[in-house]
Amino acid sequence: MMRIHLIDVGAGMQAEELKKIIEDGVPSAQVSVQGDGDHFEATVVSAAFEGKSMVQQHQLVYGTLGGLMEGAVHALALRTFTPEQWEKQIR
Repeated sequence: MMRIHLIDVGAGMQAEELKKIIEDGVPSAQVSVQGDGDHFEATVVSAAFEGKSMVQQHQLVYGTLGGLMEGAVHALALRTFTPEQWEKQIR
């Protein structure tokens, strides 16, 4: 089922809104987002990234955002991990 997200671009995107959109679009994702309204940093951990290159992982996340990257979200610094990579990262 495709979800459509309506965002009031004039009001600026909130980090929690962006987090929810990524969680809805990336299977079993654990997402952390920080940002100031149009510049964000996101960390996404998902088993859906298994066997994918970093570019493919980022494309998966950007695909969930659709047109938001052309308006409501000006910049997104993205870090993606499989659960195994994340476990190694936090040790």
